[in-house]
Formats: sequence, structure tokens, C-alpha cells
Amino acid sequence: MKSFMKEFKEFISRGNVMDMAVGIIIGGAFTAIVSSLVEDIINPLLGCFVSMDFSAWKIPLVGDAALGIGNFINAVISFLIMAFILFSIIKAMNKAASIGKKPEPEAAPTTKICPYCKSEISIEATRCPHCTSQL
Repeated sequence: MKSFMKEFKEFISRGNVMDMAVGIIIGGAFTAIVSSLVEDIINPLLGCFVSMDFSAWKIPLVGDAALGIGNFINAVISFLIMAFILFSIIKAMNKAASIGKKPEPEAAPTTKICPYCKSEISIEATRCPHCTSQL
């Protein structure tokens, strides 16, 4: 039991577990922000142009039971809007993070083409290993 607790303590104190916990907490907070953006700003703006309330659409079953297909459609539309907004936010954040970064220089070539047999050879070669021509 003592070794089990020791292993558990090592597992919990690893950096990746802590990073995951922080990521989940930040993700939950970010979800609230994106949900508010979609529900409080985007949906009312779209509501000015298109009626998006499908909640009254139902498929009747036996008795009082009914499939709430309209609620499902509303959920799918909200998901797509939220996914698009999240994609746009992350794309803008990535763009902002890349501003000011210099592109990595290309590595110096390590091979060249033999002018006689057109084989790829080492850049330091003085004789082609394929056709044995002097370079």
C-alpha cells in the first residue's frame, strides 16, 4: 500500500498532469466566454436576419411522447456557430503570435546533382560514386 501511495504521489506531481489540470480549468473558463459570445452577441445578430428557433418542431410518437427534433437542430446550429467562432478566435491568436517572428532560414544544401549522370551526390564529393566522373 505504501508503494502504491508513493507511485500515486509521483504521478500527481508530474508536470504533464498539472498542465492537463490547468488546461481543463482554463478550457472551462474559455468555454463560458465563447458560449456567452455566441448566445448573447452572435445569435441575436443572426436573429435580426433569420429566425433560428426550431424548438417547436417535434415528431409525435405514441401518446404524449415526441422527438424534439427542433431542439436538436438548434443545438447543432449553436455548435456550428460556436465552432466557427472558436476557429476564428484561435486563428486570430495564432496570427497575432506569429507577427514579429522571423522565418527560420533554410538549411544549407547537403547534396548536389552530378552534371554527367544527374544522380544526387554529397556536396563534398569530388568524384561521382555512380558514374565515377571527376567533378
